[in-house]
Amino acid sequence: MSEGNNSASEPDNYLESEECPVEDSFGFGDDLELNQFDGLPFSSRYYKLLQERKTLSVWRVRCEFEDALVNNQLVVVSGTAKTGRSTQIPQWCAEFCLSAQYQHGMVVCTQTDRRQAVDLALRVADEMDVNIGHEVGYTIPLETCCSSDTVLRYCTDDMLLREMMSDPFLEHYGVIIIDQAHERTVSTDLLLGLLKDILLQRPELRVVVLAIPPMTDKLLSHYGSIPLISLEASSPAEVVHSNSGNKDYFYSALRLVLEIHRTKEDGDVVVFFASAEEVHCAHSILQKEGTRLGAELGQMVPVVLCRGQEEPPPVSTEQQGSKRSRMVFLSTQKGEDMWWPTESVSFVIDTGVQKKMVYNPRIRANSEVLQPISQCQVDLRKKLSGPSGKCFCLYPEDSQLPAETTPQILESNITPTVLFLKRIEIAGLGQCDFIDRPDPEGLMQALEELDYLAALDDDGNLSEIGIIMSEIPLDPQMAKALLASCEFDCVSEMLTIAAMLSAPSCFLEPPVGMTHEAVQCHRKFQHPEGDHFTLINIYNAFKQSQREQYFSAEKWCKDYFLDHSALKTAEAIRSELTDTLNRIELPISEPSFGTKSNTHNIKRALLAGFFMQIARDVDGSGNYFILTHKHMAQVHPLSSYGAQSHKLGLPEWVVFHDYTLSENNCMRTVSEISPQVFIQMAPLYFFYNLPPSESKDILQDMLDPDGSSKSKNEKQKAATVSSSDDSGGGAVVPLTYDRCVIQ
Repeated sequence: MSEGNNSASEPDNYLESEECPVEDSFGFGDDLELNQFDGLPFSSRYYKLLQERKTLSVWRVRCEFEDALVNNQLVVVSGTAKTGRSTQIPQWCAEFCLSAQYQHGMVVCTQTDRRQAVDLALRVADEMDVNIGHEVGYTIPLETCCSSDTVLRYCTDDMLLREMMSDPFLEHYGVIIIDQAHERTVSTDLLLGLLKDILLQRPELRVVVLAIPPMTDKLLSHYGSIPLISLEASSPAEVVHSNSGNKDYFYSALRLVLEIHRTKEDGDVVVFFASAEEVHCAHSILQKEGTRLGAELGQMVPVVLCRGQEEPPPVSTEQQGSKRSRMVFLSTQKGEDMWWPTESVSFVIDTGVQKKMVYNPRIRANSEVLQPISQCQVDLRKKLSGPSGKCFCLYPEDSQLPAETTPQILESNITPTVLFLKRIEIAGLGQCDFIDRPDPEGLMQALEELDYLAALDDDGNLSEIGIIMSEIPLDPQMAKALLASCEFDCVSEMLTIAAMLSAPSCFLEPPVGMTHEAVQCHRKFQHPEGDHFTLINIYNAFKQSQREQYFSAEKWCKDYFLDHSALKTAEAIRSELTDTLNRIELPISEPSFGTKSNTHNIKRALLAGFFMQIARDVDGSGNYFILTHKHMAQVHPLSSYGAQSHKLGLPEWVVFHDYTLSENNCMRTVSEISPQVFIQMAPLYFFYNLPPSESKDILQDMLDPDGSSKSKNEKQKAATVSSSDDSGGGAVVPLTYDRCVIQ
């Protein structure tokens, strides 16, 4: 990260206050010329950065924090990213562990965003005057930069959670810092719940939680009598509210950006939109509008800055150095507490809404909802530009907003969470003490789904296959499909499918006027058996482009309107999954893609995991009936079936990877299946719990063409069928039948 991108350490002008002398902290020696972490003399840059660090508001509470850390197992710190909490507190914790000669372990600091974890590690290594990857490192999905010398490590919260599979009591660490706890990700909430039990088992462990109100109040209530250290934050900016509703918030925000630019007032702009789609659309519009502005106004440079970006947005040296250029950062919800790349923000435009995917356990699908942001997010946005800036809120001042961000665990499919918790129970860790307990209906649905996947035994504990599934870093359904592929000799192909579906979409949004060309290019990869097979075609073609010396893979992707970074991510995920299968000694078959038997086996493996996601075209025109919850859906327009339907017709029975209850109710990643194979692969006790329908009757006739008494007896032994519940949520049944062909 460049020196110009050090937002959290280029502080507001706080007055320097008294502090703990560095040489006295935790009993260190008197020689300040030597770095206590690597034994080398400090560079001149260290002292320059030290002076900057001392002006951060977090520095004022250094003595108070160090004292609390020595005398308490758990400390809560309240303050935003602009206070310097995420860079300074981990360093003081590293000094604390050093004073104990690391006998209790090193320091780990979690982040909710992978890019932020990397940026913070780079900045802190610079401040500590050590090399990144040595004393300070980071771990994010698919990338690790650490060594045996690492004493302070930044990582994403999901990666620390995954470490608990092999180290359930996190004995490798002496201090665990949970940053951005107020963002309420599933992984952070799990860590906060599990650490309560771990602290009882490890009295020497220290946990520091960094959050903002009202989350800090919840933490104090959850953990009991613990110290709270509050940091001073910059005063909020001048706030201007809109008196009209925010129905037209998107174009209102864009017009406001252009108005600000025309005033020629100094300062960059941050705009918060509802979704990443809106961000990219706004970027395209502002780029066009920017070319029409007069040269006397200076350059306006829109920059996409969304959570989860693989790389920071490209900003040219010319753009950075131009006095007249204005950066317009376009972000989404939960971007308020990010590691911002500039301190020059003078204007914040807040649309006040966010698009979220909320999981409905009754229909086993996400619903896209547009809802207001929380008051907690509003307060963070108001402070982004500092007291001298302006915050434009595109909603009335008296708008009724929820006080805090809704925990993701209340809005997500918690089946992977339940699988993880079942796994760590084996290691002897107690129950997770959730700050906000998951919905009972969602919990029951998760247990039912794991039961259908044969991940649970008769006592409700993890079965052998469940233990193996928990080792694979995939959602349970995909993990089961991958395990089934070992039985059906199509592991290579299923690894590719799993990797491509875990990575971001490989299809690029074509430039204006190039849609037809993009469709024609994508059509070259389409496979008649469906989208899962099309993904294999794309991946294999991408690998072929890498092998051909005379051809650039980047150029090949560009020519075919494919996302090179997404395909590289899929390649890395596939490699990680291959390593996992090798580690747990599962067989990996040789690739045989294209043969008839291989095609049949891929579908069998897919159905072993995704038998709950089956639909039937009820009228031959693409109106698909989803058997589990009786909703109607369409094939997504970008599906190979969507493109070929006018030529080949649509298949009657399909398996799909994803379904979203939204305006179009589309199924994504769809492939044709045989109903006979579905009957073979689906557990009978799942089949009999399907709600009644014409489609189920057709399957029933295939299963029992003669109406034999044997089948009738089996049906009677099965659990009670939900006769009228459209949600398809029947009771969990006795485990009378084989759950699946693969055991």
